[in-house]
Amino acid sequence: MPMSSPSFRKSLSHAIRGLKLAFKTEKSFRIQIVTSIALLVILFILPLFTWERVMLLLVAMIVLVLELLNSSVERLVDLIKPQLQQHAGEIKDVMAGAVLLVSVFSIVFAAVILIPHLIAIINRV
Repeated sequence: MPMSSPSFRKSLSHAIRGLKLAFKTEKSFRIQIVTSIALLVILFILPLFTWERVMLLLVAMIVLVLELLNSSVERLVDLIKPQLQQHAGEIKDVMAGAVLLVSVFSIVFAAVILIPHLIAIINRV
């Protein structure tokens, strides 16, 4: 399917609309976007290896994608909540736990990569 096809443009339009909606309505997604932008700045400033840059970008993307999935599941659960009853809250909690887990480990991952570089810069000063 060529990238200029009407169906591709329509799909792209829907995807962009979804990202805008998430940014507008989801505070956590906005925070994670700002954090990802800060990470991008750090990637340009610090003398990192290419693999380190790629891994940090990948981890940031995983956090953002999981947050989008979490938001989608929450909306779906809200839509069918009467049928789910007690499980609705549990489903939301498990998804929030997944986002928390990947977020915490992404911070640890970033620290493992970035701290040695920061220490090296401090030692040179």
